[in-house]
Amino acid sequence: MDKEMILKSHLAIWDKLTQEERKMIIDGSVINKFEKSTMVYKNESNCKGIMIILSGQLRVYLMSDEGREVTLYRINKNEMCILSASCLMDSIIFDVYIDAVDNTEVLLIPSALLHKIIAKNIYFELYLQKKANERFSDVMWTIQQILFTKIDKRIAIFLWDEMIKANSNVLQYTQEEIAKYIGSAREVVSRILKYFIEDGIVKVARGKIEIIDKNKLKKLI
Repeated sequence: MDKEMILKSHLAIWDKLTQEERKMIIDGSVINKFEKSTMVYKNESNCKGIMIILSGQLRVYLMSDEGREVTLYRINKNEMCILSASCLMDSIIFDVYIDAVDNTEVLLIPSALLHKIIAKNIYFELYLQKKANERFSDVMWTIQQILFTKIDKRIAIFLWDEMIKANSNVLQYTQEEIAKYIGSAREVVSRILKYFIEDGIVKVARGKIEIIDKNKLKKLI
């Protein structure tokens, strides 16, 4: 795997780095693999660094003291996980958790290496802040959905978006997983899906949801 090519194509700041800094990043970055459901990151206690997703998917979420999870967003192949380097950014003042949704492979630029680059190159620090700010738009969208959107519509939006992404009417999700992704409780998701079943919108089996009437589902969005 050509690390230089991956880094050059994913780091927009690459041309602002010196030859020495580029070599440091190429030599210091490593491939990490995480099995499905592995906790990849837990606040600043294991600050890893920047992760470029080569395959699989990561989920960034908050967790309450009672253990309730609220998914902020998911990070897909060819995207960058920046909050796993939150220890490098003073503006990040809340704790986040990151799990592997699927078996996931990433190219990791360790936080210790990033510290050295930031100390020498102000452009790189500004770049990290910019990438973090871009992700906050996803966070704000999630908060808006939780606060102002009815739960049946949130579930309908989730099912519709996942159907489009997967290009399939059959989605491999449990009700517990859906609850985590939309920031609700499994019992609430179960109740709404029961209504969807009665209306002929979906069929539900163990770990699987089949959308049988796209038009009815779309009307709920």
